[in-house]
Amino acid sequence: MASAFYSFLSGLFRRSRAAGKMYLPREGAFTLPYTGESSALRVGAVYRCVRLLSESVASLPVQFMHRRGEVFVPDMAGRLHYLLNVQPDAACSAFDFWRGVVQHVLLDGNAYIVPVCDGSGEISRLVLCSRRSVHHDTVLDTYTVDDTWNLLRGVFDEQEVIHIKGPAFNDPKHGCGVLEYARLTAATAAAGDRETHKRFAKGGNVRGILSNDRSSGGSFGMYKTAELDKAAASMDERLSAGENILGVPGDSRFQQLTMSSSDMQFLESRKFTVVEICRFFGVHPSFVYGDTAGSNYKSVEQANVAFLSHTLNPLLRSIESELLRKLVPAGRAHRHRVQFDRRGLYACDLDSRVRYQTQTLAAGIYTINDWRREENKEPVAGGDTVLVSANLRGIAELGTPAPSEQNQASDI
Repeated sequence: MASAFYSFLSGLFRRSRAAGKMYLPREGAFTLPYTGESSALRVGAVYRCVRLLSESVASLPVQFMHRRGEVFVPDMAGRLHYLLNVQPDAACSAFDFWRGVVQHVLLDGNAYIVPVCDGSGEISRLVLCSRRSVHHDTVLDTYTVDDTWNLLRGVFDEQEVIHIKGPAFNDPKHGCGVLEYARLTAATAAAGDRETHKRFAKGGNVRGILSNDRSSGGSFGMYKTAELDKAAASMDERLSAGENILGVPGDSRFQQLTMSSSDMQFLESRKFTVVEICRFFGVHPSFVYGDTAGSNYKSVEQANVAFLSHTLNPLLRSIESELLRKLVPAGRAHRHRVQFDRRGLYACDLDSRVRYQTQTLAAGIYTINDWRREENKEPVAGGDTVLVSANLRGIAELGTPAPSEQNQASDI
């Protein structure tokens, strides 16, 4: 089964090389994660949302499974298991690889992965193409790759490139990054950060107008325009240097123009910007350490459920479906499955993990030894017996006494 699958992939890539496409793998080449400098990533809420989503996906194991009887079992000995979970590329761990994939999707809208074969036709590495190194022709369904960093160049067919796309409502063949939709909000947040820095860098600079005092009604001793400008420049320099109280010379008068933070509701607008960014990414503000006033245990639990169900799970499903579509031939897709192990989400939430284990044991889904192996514990005698809750009875048994009551009646 596995040999036929790898033979299919080997033939696919041999035909690609024969068509003039070049694969230039080198020892030590690795996929560079998203490192492009972006002003949006300097905004705390954007940085936290991108990191949260990318590292949440990267922390989950990827299971490449094949059908055995009526169930799917992981193919632990296969080459794809090693590539998906240990080292997709030389000097690049699986964690860095999947984190980079999600970062590309969130920030650029598209992540391009090219499986590369060695001389024997076996997949040797999975290349996450560098940013702006791929041109996707959505009419001809071809990908032109010119990736200097990974030494990969050529024109690839649609079936040869694993293309993870972000949500795009006007082009189903090409993804769109979250920041493309949240451009205005991210720009507002960046402007707010710059204004905050400007205000607090030197204690909050004062802005205003320096003018002549005409209350006396005369013009004797009034400043000329040039002299007034010099006095204004002198005051601006002294205020920027950190001085708080200045003497205004002569009959000139200083009128402050800058509104206070309370007048502008500056802090309130910044809080709203954080919520708006979280809305675009589908992340609850509590995950980015936003204002959580009024939150309690129940609301936090609901936020966790919403994050897993509505934000993280669709992202995982998009990756799983694309991997299955590109790595498994259509005639064998029903015998294979690519799936993230979502149980890893509860690796550090021990209370939820124990409750989940207890409920699966009571429902007869897992045995004791199944969970012991999951926890890296030795199996115990009798641990392979399937257990169910004794409180459940068949619907046909309603109205009849329980077995214990029947035994008591027979003794009487």
